[in-house]
Order: sequence, then C-alpha cells, then structure tokens
Amino acid sequence: MTSFAEIVRDLDPEGSQPLYQQLQRAIREAIETHKLAPEDALPAERQIAADLSISRITVRKALDGLVEEGLLVRRQGSGNFVASRIEKNFAKLTSFSEDMRARGRVPHSEWLRRAEGAVTPEEALTLRLSPGAPVFRFHRLRFADSAPMCLEYATVAGFCLPSLDAVGDSLYVALEEAGNRPVRALQRLRALLLNAEQAKLLHAHVGDAGLLVERVGFLRDGRAAEFCQSYFRGDTYDFVAELSSPSE
Repeated sequence: MTSFAEIVRDLDPEGSQPLYQQLQRAIREAIETHKLAPEDALPAERQIAADLSISRITVRKALDGLVEEGLLVRRQGSGNFVASRIEKNFAKLTSFSEDMRARGRVPHSEWLRRAEGAVTPEEALTLRLSPGAPVFRFHRLRFADSAPMCLEYATVAGFCLPSLDAVGDSLYVALEEAGNRPVRALQRLRALLLNAEQAKLLHAHVGDAGLLVERVGFLRDGRAAEFCQSYFRGDTYDFVAELSSPSE
C-alpha cells in the first residue's frame, strides 16, 4: 500500500513555489488521480510534518487551504479527510440538513439575511400570491462539516409561518411544526459560472462551474409554500434521479 509520504514526496525546498503550495498541489493531484479516495483519512499533521521534514505550520497552512477549497473535510477530534461528492436524489423532497445527516456529515448554516416583506412580482408569479402578499425571506450559506456546500435563497409564503422568529436552525422543521411542510416540489437544474460573490462565499474561484437548483414546494392542498434558489459548487454535488420506462 502506498504511504502518504510516497504520494507527496516531490517537495522541493529550493523551488520557487512555497512549500505549503507544493504540498497542496501534491494532495490535490493525489485526489484527482484517485491515489487518495473520498473519505480517506490523512495522517496527523505532526506525522506529515515529520515524514516530509517540514514544519507543522507549513502543513497546517496547506491543509487549511484545501479545507477552504472543499477538497478536505476537518472533523473535530478525528482529523482531516478527503471530501466525498454529495449525491442528491432529485426524486426525494428532503432538506439539506436531512441529506447531510443521512451521509454522516454534520450540517450547519450561516445566516446571511432573515427578513419579512411584500412579495415581488417574480415571487408572486411563482408562488401564486396576490400583489403585496407578505412573505419571509431566508438567505443562508450551508455547510457540511466545515466545507461550504451551497448558497440558499428561500422565500416562504407568509401564511406558512407564524413569524420570522419561528425559524431556528432548520426552515423545514419550522414549517413542519406549523403544519405547512411541502409534500411535493417542482425542481429545475441549471448550469452556470459562479460570480464573484458566490465564489467568495463558497470558497471557489470566479468562473468556476456551478449548479443552480430552483425549487417550488407545494402543500398537500396544492398551494405553493416555498420558492428556493440554491447555488452549488459544481465539483461537490451530483444530482441523481431514478427513471423508469412508461408501462405498456
């Protein structure tokens, strides 16, 4: 079995590129060539430093950068692991948090905006609301472990929640408690290039491939409850759907 030190042995202390960048490049190439597989654990930082005869500060700087890129995941008390791509089943209406927990990942969110106001013309058309109808808006950066996975912009019809403060960590939990969790949805997937703001928040580069998923969620009585636009890094998510041929 190839050791980690053998995988990243080509570091040159006299090279023009800083050692931490050389280490990042070596690990990145090892992931791309499948020498390091998803969920593989990296050796402890102390061990990497000893094996490669470099400082722990250099190792930590290299790994920090790869965590920010989303190539590695840092798990408290366990160490650093190669990130796995997330598969999202298009046929199942589940929340981001439910998807992550089902895969053994720890989800959390960073609030970008929480507000209430009047529906916009686009929202009114999508949610089938009258002009001026109240809505709640929830903008979040979603994480799996420590890696940013998507930007989520959700607009919820005002009748679905008792107040803005009813939403804590999970929007879908709040909707369920209010008796207004969507039971079906229409989703549209579109490829795009990340702009400067999206790239900064997702720890990507401007112009990197991204995915936009637009979802309209409906209640059991047919009313539209939620309009959500989610922007994903194209290198972290796969969307899958089960297809069947029509019966004859």
